[in-house]
Amino acid sequence: MSSSAAARGIDANAPVLRDFGQGPFGIYVHVPFCATRCGYCDFNTYTAGELGTSASPQSWLAALRGELATAAREFAALPTTTPEVSTVFVGGGTPSLLGGDGLAAVLDAVRGEFTLAVGAEVTTESNPESTSPDFFERIRDAGFTRVSLGMQSAAAHVLRVLDRAHTPGRAVAAAQEARAAGFEHVNLDLIYGTPGERAGDLDASLDAVLAAGVDHVSAYALIVEDGTALARRVRRGELPAPDDDVLAARYERIDARLRAAGFGWYEVSNWSAGNGAVCRHNLGYWDGGDWLGAGPGAHSHLGGVRWWNVKHPARYADRVREGGLPAAGWEALSADERYMERIMLAMRLRAGLPLADLAPSAAPAVTAVLADGRAQRTGDDRLVLTDRGRLLADGVVRELLG
Repeated sequence: MSSSAAARGIDANAPVLRDFGQGPFGIYVHVPFCATRCGYCDFNTYTAGELGTSASPQSWLAALRGELATAAREFAALPTTTPEVSTVFVGGGTPSLLGGDGLAAVLDAVRGEFTLAVGAEVTTESNPESTSPDFFERIRDAGFTRVSLGMQSAAAHVLRVLDRAHTPGRAVAAAQEARAAGFEHVNLDLIYGTPGERAGDLDASLDAVLAAGVDHVSAYALIVEDGTALARRVRRGELPAPDDDVLAARYERIDARLRAAGFGWYEVSNWSAGNGAVCRHNLGYWDGGDWLGAGPGAHSHLGGVRWWNVKHPARYADRVREGGLPAAGWEALSADERYMERIMLAMRLRAGLPLADLAPSAAPAVTAVLADGRAQRTGDDRLVLTDRGRLLADGVVRELLG
């Protein structure tokens, strides 16, 4: 499908759309605003200085309302019934820059066009420095059920390399404020392998995470993305590139510490204190579910059809005013593409991949990864990564795909 077709709306004749509504349905809202740009970040975000007068939180919210209304009309025209929304995730960017009232308005906009299921999970990402006890109380009253905080590290020198604005102790304090406001589910994000990070720095970060009383932890190896300030510093020799052996050792340390504290991994980079603490929205992505992505640059997936919005907030608002969805492009996934994504995503999960989902041609690869201990076969005939296999997950996927 072309971008001109995207402007008209969803193609109800696309045969893959018959699968829409057969599983959980989520909504992702992208907030493109940040106070400063972190050196490692390549997300679709903008500071006030970069935007100037071309866009603002107010114009973005008006456009978001318009996009949600258009999407609801497009969904209603499909041959399938639009399911209730089981998860909402507000990400960015820095959603907490909108303040409690702003995030409440975002959730109201979603509720105004879609029906939230009873017990829906509603998450917002937040940066510690733009939160407060009043902020958490306001969004809890508005209907948010989960908060994800960007901690990254408890070491001041690591935060400086990452260009993070908050002080080392602020993330833990914010997590405790969220719990005090009534949030049962609070996540802290860590980044490991930053140039200059020592093993003791990681241990201090893990000590802080465990002291915060959260029930979910995400930990990601630092990736030096092309076009970022960090990449330029590495290219100039000012900072060393992350070392793969160090990253593997850091990951093993994180896993060991979290396991000892009662957390279990359910996705390669995510640990929860019990099944009730998993991020259901992200599981929807990994399980190949359906979601609407609203906001500049957001991606959507509906029954095998994927589209992505124009990136710049001003252009996004213009496209919404023009009518139709603000999509920059579309694609209908082929059977081969859906098969590939199924393997790539399912193999990252603790639940693993049913062996019956693999093509017969993958049999030699299955034998190989079982024989060398990178995966194991469960009693219900699923292929699951071992502890060693998690460190080599990308290679396992490549072999299974042939």
